[in-house]
Amino acid sequence: QVRLVASGGGSVQAGGSLKLSCAASGSIDSIKSVGWFRQAPGLEREWVASIWRGGQRFTNDSVKGRFTISQDNPKNTVYLQMNRLKPEDTAMYYCAAATAVYAASNEGEYPHWGLGTQVTVSS
Repeated sequence: QVRLVASGGGSVQAGGSLKLSCAASGSIDSIKSVGWFRQAPGLEREWVASIWRGGQRFTNDSVKGRFTISQDNPKNTVYLQMNRLKPEDTAMYYCAAATAVYAASNEGEYPHWGLGTQVTVSS
């Protein structure tokens, strides 16, 4: 089993920055990729970014240039650096892990999910 704990959310003004963390525990060696997703009230969950064990990164065009996904393997942690935040970035952010395939944007390929961390951006 894989356990994920997301943290780092908060309230910021537009233009500010936040860095989210996703700490993994359990069957770490089984993780092939970790993804960040977000869900705003009344909207469907949206893929944000993913990173593979080997370091390959994939980012949704809607946040490319502002959000950066990275990983610290010794710490079993994946980060999402979010810069130049906008009110439309307000959402609950979730991290998820894929173990069977190297997943990118397809949330159906991520069987392991952590509880979310709230990000609120005010104008």
